[in-house]
Amino acid sequence: MSVRILALVGSLRAGSHNRQLAEAAVKLAPEGADVALYEGLSEIPFYNEDIDVEGGVPAAAAKLREAAAGADALLLFTPEYNGTMPAVLKNAIDWLSRPYGAGAISGMPVVVIGTAFGQYGGVWAHDDARKSVGIAGGKVIEDIKLSIPGSVTRFAQTHPSDDGEVAEQLTEVIDRLRGVAGEQAA
Repeated sequence: MSVRILALVGSLRAGSHNRQLAEAAVKLAPEGADVALYEGLSEIPFYNEDIDVEGGVPAAAAKLREAAAGADALLLFTPEYNGTMPAVLKNAIDWLSRPYGAGAISGMPVVVIGTAFGQYGGVWAHDDARKSVGIAGGKVIEDIKLSIPGSVTRFAQTHPSDDGEVAEQLTEVIDRLRGVAGEQAA
């Protein structure tokens, strides 16, 4: 039985290199791992406890929670915007953290990776996302990391799935996450 990994992308831009990286993850997932790219983060309203009530949860937020509840692990792809993660990813984490202590990602293995234009590949954003998702209840796998620098030039003519080094590293990340999630499920 395959480990179900839900991929969330912190960039809404159609040509996002992080989206391309997530598409590569779907394509390159090793046997025993099924990576599903979540669509619809742009439709989720900013988290507001006043609307997070039984019978009042926005459909887009409920859909995200349902997708996460059906997964064995979470794989977050984030660029770095002004030194941190984009609001759309933080918002998704906020919705997934509720209800407090019993959110859809409570205890779920989570890995944060991504690419950015800078020389460090977005590590500040990745670290912030790890901190946030860990506080939200996810089980952050700290030793599985991938921060790819120079995205604008590196992926200008090459899709991440066609970059041999990136494809190998990404496949390893997914395989390791699959192993952790599989052990936890057993």
